Amino acid sequence: MRVAYTLEQCWHRVPGGTGTAALSMAGAIVRGGDTELIGVAGRHRRPATPGFEPGIRIAHLPVGGALLYETWLRIGWPLVESVVDSPDVVHATTVIPPATRVPLVATLHDIAFVRHPEFFTARGNRIFARSLTRLRRDARIVMCSSRATLDDCMANGFDTSRLRHVPLGVAQVTVPAGDAARVRSAHGLPEEFVLFVGTQEPRKNLARLIAAMGGVRGALPLVVAGIAGWGERPEAAGADVRFLGHVPAADLAALYSACSVFAYPSVLEGFGLPVLEAMSAGAPVVTSRGTSTEEVAGGAAVLVDPTDVGSISAGINEALARRDELSALGRAHAGAQTWEKTAALVVETYAEAAR
Repeated sequence: MRVAYTLEQCWHRVPGGTGTAALSMAGAIVRGGDTELIGVAGRHRRPATPGFEPGIRIAHLPVGGALLYETWLRIGWPLVESVVDSPDVVHATTVIPPATRVPLVATLHDIAFVRHPEFFTARGNRIFARSLTRLRRDARIVMCSSRATLDDCMANGFDTSRLRHVPLGVAQVTVPAGDAARVRSAHGLPEEFVLFVGTQEPRKNLARLIAAMGGVRGALPLVVAGIAGWGERPEAAGADVRFLGHVPAADLAALYSACSVFAYPSVLEGFGLPVLEAMSAGAPVVTSRGTSTEEVAGGAAVLVDPTDVGSISAGINEALARRDELSALGRAHAGAQTWEKTAALVVETYAEAAR
């Protein structure tokens, strides 16, 4: 089967979780050996964002970036099949559907803009709303990363018969002896610290996490790894907060392994891949209850109320006290969540859509 696979987000300044998930999923599909994936992106003057280079051949459309999204949504041009010969299926790996007359499947990680439009720009909300309308109308199958996202899609008018739950996986990692110490040294980090990994944007709840650090025993610093996204950077307000920016994939697992606790109290996620990444590396995890990260954590994390600073502080203190137990629970849980499982479900969806 030949599949045209959209990867325009790899050229965004902040590819984010959709970029990470799309590339990891693509790698597992290709390793399966039964599906030919051809990446689709616009034409760009610069290479893909460092760390998000596609590992598959890319067919380039004549326009890219914001203009590509606008022409896809407004005039249905350029068609994916104008640069990919005879695809059986087109896979939209973000909420923005490409122009195509071929059977379309889509991966939806979340529709957070419906619940929290204040977390996004006015232009972004308009594009997302048009995209959702198109997906409801045109997608043969929509793959939802979590049950929470599937429920949100049902509540927002999607035909239930066209929704599938396709959870994401995680790379299974073994951190070599000495790597944690190497990463601590490279970034000037102490032996003990709390870690957050993710794009800095309002729904990640960094302001409350920073405020919560004042109630954490031992006066541990908060280390934030991830690209600056949008919205104002939260004020540290006397807390010891260290922003590392983008951390290369080769160092990220070691950073997870080095931390005392991984804290991810996001207000709303479609999945929450960093939770599984941290667990795979053996980090004790604190994350939010009542959103998809509770589902993803699978009972192997301390759950907190993301809107309550005191709850976040208490959760981090609990995880510090239970770190060995949580580390073991997290490794076992993450070990069962593989990209190969995800890829098998995606390939099944391709076959169903192409019939």
